[in-house]
Amino acid sequence: MPNQITSLQPAHRTEQLGFSDIVKIRNRVIDLIQSGASVLRLEGGEPFAPTPAFIKEAMIRALEEGQTRYAPSSGIPSLLEAIETKLAEKNRIVAGRNDIVVVAGGMHGLFCSFQSTMNPEDEIIFFSPYWTPIRDLVSFSGAVPVLIPWDEVREGGVEEAIRRRLTSRTRAIYVNSPSNPTGDVLARTDLESIARVAIERNLVVISDEAYEDLIYEGTRESIASLPDMAGRTISVYTLSKSYAMTGWRVGYVVAPQTWMPSIKKMVLNSVNGVSTPTQFAAAAAISDRSGHLTAMVGEYRLRRDLMVRALNESGLRCRSPKGAFYLFVDVRERLGVDSWAAMNQLLDKTGIASVPGVVFGQEGEGHLRMSFSNPMDVVEGAIDALRRL
Repeated sequence: MPNQITSLQPAHRTEQLGFSDIVKIRNRVIDLIQSGASVLRLEGGEPFAPTPAFIKEAMIRALEEGQTRYAPSSGIPSLLEAIETKLAEKNRIVAGRNDIVVVAGGMHGLFCSFQSTMNPEDEIIFFSPYWTPIRDLVSFSGAVPVLIPWDEVREGGVEEAIRRRLTSRTRAIYVNSPSNPTGDVLARTDLESIARVAIERNLVVISDEAYEDLIYEGTRESIASLPDMAGRTISVYTLSKSYAMTGWRVGYVVAPQTWMPSIKKMVLNSVNGVSTPTQFAAAAAISDRSGHLTAMVGEYRLRRDLMVRALNESGLRCRSPKGAFYLFVDVRERLGVDSWAAMNQLLDKTGIASVPGVVFGQEGEGHLRMSFSNPMDVVEGAIDALRRL
């Protein structure tokens, strides 16, 4: 009898998902280091500092107090209260407990948001280059990505760029400001333009606020705080970048009741709820008023300025990003248009590991993404290496 197992196949929906090229690059870098090579790791996307001690201490206290059982699937009361206060004070968003759900990091929050809002063949507009998983998350929901180059937004304005791409199938606009990988920050006037289109066309806005605290020039605002936008905006937050908690996997989603019941069902049926002691640590982080975030922004700004100067002096072209902790470097004049080849050239010549810009969409070709979220010795090593390029 023939072996029937060979005819089994994965579910077709999984074909909509890919494996991160950044993970592949990271694995190659690890192999190089293990072989004895010296690598300056600018390819990553994590805060350079460890998780603050007061957050770890809150986790330890929770464990010692026996806070290890199931928590309410939407979040523990003290964390929800801390989030509610923070939203009002920092984001100018008025949200009640029922408008908030705790999730397992920003990626999980976005997954639940797309699954709860997008139907097959719906179109969602977002800017490119984009954070690589977004396209997969959109495709997995059955929706169709509609891309706007960031260059077009900078040169001609966001409203006209969006209006040119509206169709009868447009359902949503995804906003990531500050942006990964470009560091762009949308001004209030830009957000007002997006809001005007969203209200006029009855669209939902999904706002990825992962880098909300990493702002170096001017200020930023949350689009949900604009008039008439709270009722049509889903805001996704993570503690990963602000509090160096990438491995803790905790964040939260804020949404009106139109979508919140569906989002909560997605959370319940995917992770059931976030680790209970982790939520106590998250409450301590969000409630902190020690000035930790202000100090960290100063450290990031210093690294940004040093790296931008060194890159431009080396003959590469690099704008100074207003937010996040990435440099999106134009390497076409020195290293060519093929960003994968450029990445390999830079690694071979300088030992600097980066990410090919095309990984973030075709609009990123001819660029490399580098992180300035590194210890100072790595930053200084990269500056020295660029002088030899």
